[in-house]
Amino acid sequence: MVPARPLPVMRRSFALISRPTLAVVSVCGLGQYQLAINGRPVGPAGLAAGWTDYRRTVLYDTYDVTGLLRDGDNMLALSLGNGMYNVEHREGRYTKFLDSFGQPKAILQLSLRAADGSTRLITTDSEWSWAEGPIQFSSIYGGEDWDARSWPDGWDRGGADRRAWLPVIPVNGPGGELHAAGSPAVIVADAMTPLSMSEPAPGVVLVDFGMNFAGRPVIELRAERGATLVALPGETLDGNGRVTQQSFNAGPGNRVEFRYTAAGGVERFEPQFSYHGFRYLELSGVPRSAIVSVRGHVLHADIERIGTFDAAPVLLGQIHRLIDRAVTSNMVSVLTDCPHREKLGWLEQTYLNAPTVLYNRDAIPLYEKMVRDIADAQQRDGMVPGIAPEYVAFIDAQGQDQIWRNSPEWGAAAILAPWAAYRFYGDATILHSAWPAAVRYCDYLAGRSREWDGLLNFGMGDWYDVGPNPPGEAQLTSRALTGTAIYIQTLETMAQMAPVVGRNAEARRYAARARWATARFNRAFLDRGTGRYERGSQTAQAMPLALGLVPAAFQSKAQRELVRSIRREGNGVTAGDIGFRYVIDALSAANRDDIVLDMLNVRDRPSYAWQLAHGATTLTEAWDANPTKSLDHFMLGHAEGWFYRRLAGLDVDHSRQRGDAIRIAPRILHGIDRVSASYRMREGVVSCAWKTDGALLEVAIEIPVGRRATIVLPTSHPQALREGGRPLALSTGIRVRRVLPTEVELVAGSGRYRFTAAAAGDRA
Repeated sequence: MVPARPLPVMRRSFALISRPTLAVVSVCGLGQYQLAINGRPVGPAGLAAGWTDYRRTVLYDTYDVTGLLRDGDNMLALSLGNGMYNVEHREGRYTKFLDSFGQPKAILQLSLRAADGSTRLITTDSEWSWAEGPIQFSSIYGGEDWDARSWPDGWDRGGADRRAWLPVIPVNGPGGELHAAGSPAVIVADAMTPLSMSEPAPGVVLVDFGMNFAGRPVIELRAERGATLVALPGETLDGNGRVTQQSFNAGPGNRVEFRYTAAGGVERFEPQFSYHGFRYLELSGVPRSAIVSVRGHVLHADIERIGTFDAAPVLLGQIHRLIDRAVTSNMVSVLTDCPHREKLGWLEQTYLNAPTVLYNRDAIPLYEKMVRDIADAQQRDGMVPGIAPEYVAFIDAQGQDQIWRNSPEWGAAAILAPWAAYRFYGDATILHSAWPAAVRYCDYLAGRSREWDGLLNFGMGDWYDVGPNPPGEAQLTSRALTGTAIYIQTLETMAQMAPVVGRNAEARRYAARARWATARFNRAFLDRGTGRYERGSQTAQAMPLALGLVPAAFQSKAQRELVRSIRREGNGVTAGDIGFRYVIDALSAANRDDIVLDMLNVRDRPSYAWQLAHGATTLTEAWDANPTKSLDHFMLGHAEGWFYRRLAGLDVDHSRQRGDAIRIAPRILHGIDRVSASYRMREGVVSCAWKTDGALLEVAIEIPVGRRATIVLPTSHPQALREGGRPLALSTGIRVRRVLPTEVELVAGSGRYRFTAAAAGDRA
């Protein structure tokens, strides 16, 4: 147990005869840091440095600070925070785990280039001094406590009583190699203003931001010296209209809170090294008249938005926003599961929800970092744990892995996450980086499969599926089926990856192993009389269909069983965290997008629409929006890939030949009036917008410069298809590849096109 200590602040003064022509500072503060020069902040006021396994990898950031320096005396000032590096204990405060890589520490180098070309270095040496700062307690989980009376006045600008400062202590680092941070910083990306403020009880102010988000409160107050403001964040309210923290396993005696003891006067409080997921904020400890203003700062990684989606009816746009907000809340230096209870990098969502992330955000640098995180977390025997970085190892009292630590559906991210990123971006660098860990993990799974005669039967399985019991371990589908199906997917993916990284011979070996494992899978799970896999759950039917494991002779039977499994639930979802992605993929492969739409339209049982109807503003952990579970989770966000790839038709896949990497094939479905989506590639924007007006279909398409696309347009009268009002034969940049009874396949170069045709929608 690590006892809580006040956080240190450090400083070093130095003099300059004249301002340098270039000043560059590189800094790593563990676990988090904020650097200032002459009282002015350096870098974003979010969370730095990035989270890693600090015994393997330590990240530093570099900034151009030329404009912050001046002639004469200058001051470097560092505030240090705990972050995931030093998770401390304080009685009465919530934490997911307790562990420490050591006390906060820093390493810094400031390089100063003078006009004559000479260089001077200022580093973290014995010239630095330190003092206890105002942050008395800081936990990435339990919140943060400030005592503003403890601020060394003017400490970051050269003031403050020198007698209060102590010499720094040289220490060793945690052992990890220093690497420049390549992933985007976590920044204050937006500001939220309250939707309402009320007083549910005497001395209590309830702030409702109207939206669940990940971030920090910003409170301006005018209070007496020594008065302590307590801010309690939460996603939900109890029956008395008070904040409850049950959705992240916290509560009375085990709370998450932000505390600020005032110095007196007008003051601004914002936690510095902690953040949380919340919609509501309950304020107490000072009179309401002392609270001048309240805002919320939204924090997430500075990953640029590159995708847009909209549709009518409005439910589809609402589902898109529900999912997208949850993704945004969980983008830090890893993709977390939730921004409150765990904040851990659970790996299954990195590949299952890769379209969800990558259609919307330019997240390839984050995926590159996650490849390193996975390699750092990989064990000596090749096992990849369920989370990376592995800050907490789920091991029982006998020293054995629990189901949460070792599950093939999670560890497979070592292979499937970089492959998903490559398919979007077409840059093989990430595959070369991932290959060694991928090989070791495949070998590990092969060894484990021998324990069950070619099958894999361990781990979590289809986590959080909808069955008769509360959600958790899979109820409707065996973990042997999901684990073995994922194992085959990793083998087939390795066979595809191998030629890209120059290993053709290994491609044949992995393909042969995949064929053998597929035959074993079908012997174990397929009922050849009915086409049913196991008990015919949605996940059991969908995974073999989506992954191409079903023998051709049984394809139609297996598809019928999948449809039956959905229809008998009134189109409700029973598949969980793992299976739902494959349900969508299997239906899409069978051109049964109409059934996907039926599932999205369900309102009378757990579903996306159910969550919206029950007040969710971000995607929830459980299909039924259970308020005792996380209300800001993106693991079930698989519909997002269907919105872009199928409904809008933007199918980008660089595992195909470059000329075929872009395929635009919108699905025109009854009950949908219009759809529009765009995705910005490196060369520019690819987009598709379609609408129906009675029997007329209008489709607007954009293809970026230097690229070509295959376009497939559904129409009941192919001969009547027009582009820009002209017959196709008169349109430049377009070649007709095929004309079928209900669709036309074209090849088009870069440009903007506007097609009109007689509509041919899919079946209802």
